[in-house]
Amino acid sequence: MSRMTYDDALDYLYSFVDYSLQRTYRYSPQTFDLSRMRVLLELLGNPQEAYPVIHVAGTKGKGSVSALTASALRAAGYQTGFYTSPHLVDFSERIQLNGHAIPHDRLSELTEQIRPIVAKVPGLTTFEITTAVAFMFFASEKAEVAVIEVGLGGRLDATNVVQPLVSVITSLSYDHTHLLGHTLAEIAREKAGIVKPGVPLVSAPQESEALRVLKAIAEERQSPFVLVGRDWLFAPLRHSLDGQSLTIWSAASQERVNEYLERNQPQQWEWVPPRFDIPLLGYHQVINATVAYAALQVANGRGLSVSEEAIREGFRSVDWPARFQILHRAPFVVADSAHNRDSARRLRTALDDYFPARRVILIFGASADKDINGILDELIPRVSLVFVTHAEHPRASETDDLVERIRARGCHAEAVVPVGQALARALENASDEDVVLSAGSMFVSADVLRDWPQVWEREAQRRAARREERRVPLTTSDDDWA
Repeated sequence: MSRMTYDDALDYLYSFVDYSLQRTYRYSPQTFDLSRMRVLLELLGNPQEAYPVIHVAGTKGKGSVSALTASALRAAGYQTGFYTSPHLVDFSERIQLNGHAIPHDRLSELTEQIRPIVAKVPGLTTFEITTAVAFMFFASEKAEVAVIEVGLGGRLDATNVVQPLVSVITSLSYDHTHLLGHTLAEIAREKAGIVKPGVPLVSAPQESEALRVLKAIAEERQSPFVLVGRDWLFAPLRHSLDGQSLTIWSAASQERVNEYLERNQPQQWEWVPPRFDIPLLGYHQVINATVAYAALQVANGRGLSVSEEAIREGFRSVDWPARFQILHRAPFVVADSAHNRDSARRLRTALDDYFPARRVILIFGASADKDINGILDELIPRVSLVFVTHAEHPRASETDDLVERIRARGCHAEAVVPVGQALARALENASDEDVVLSAGSMFVSADVLRDWPQVWEREAQRRAARREERRVPLTTSDDDWA
């Protein structure tokens, strides 16, 4: 019998119910039943118990916090697993070891291995099986720690079968409201479903409504509660298009920080707050870095040794694409994954911070289940021209509807499909001083990353030809030398 190929493995995984591809479904214990996942893992020998886990949930920033945490753990010398979703270009990106995606042949091999076990557990989903494959891969490769990012929500997510070393909840805002709740309190309750009795919880700064819920659940489960902005403090130091730096200190060190700031020559002070450099842009990434730092400090106190230097190196070398990622300059080309109102607001702030007064041309697409009006209300006032498109995804909104909404806000919009063609049109309309930005959907920005090299090669040739046409030929005659 022939062995399963990578394409065979993907076909098999996608043959199950994949809720990420559906416009509507019910988020309930009947739909997301953790008992299925527990039975599956029990039959596989509970591979998720072979290594300590840092478990990360949240609305925004959970991917960045997870990537920063995993990068620091790798820099500390740990064999580090990292499970994330969705992927940008290749499905294998979801399962990483030491910063490298699982090889295609290993994914195929493990999928083939799990297949007869899956047949014994009715009702499993694509995400549940993929999560189990990730746990198997990390165990088989003898991972020493794994950073596991929640897929959706928390309480009923397939990853919520782990017993973590530390639980992390990043910034909470409105997203998937039809599934997780229409108030921040309801959303916080779902996200806090990852909190295990006695396991410390690290939280990003939260709105008061969400914070009350997190505190109450942590207290109820006797989980030490660590809050960034209260227990760990931070300040941005500098930023440029090449990255930014920040400083982080504990609340217990505040008096020493005050003394440091008050001295006339602070460089001579025997203690200075630690400084970290990150390539990720935007003030929100300063907060995400502090959340990752706080989580690593908690893990440090629970037997996972991570030095300050390892954190510094890990933060400096983190790679997390499509998060205000600068692909080119002159014109500036930026790929971003903002896909709810809160992240769109942060994106607009970053545009004003890094590109004040520059004209912005937006490549926009969105999933139909998102707060499209909220996203547009935040972005359109900062945009001059929009090329509406969509990725090949079942949840993608119709371009005609998006064009109407944008035009109703007084901005010119044009539908261009596919994404690569929309990128080409945006570049054709951009001067060297302008900003071409993709946002609204991670899937659109993923296609921008995929198509960018070929599209820019053609655009560079077009620009070179136009420059050649504008050149004035130099003519001389004998009289000129007389």
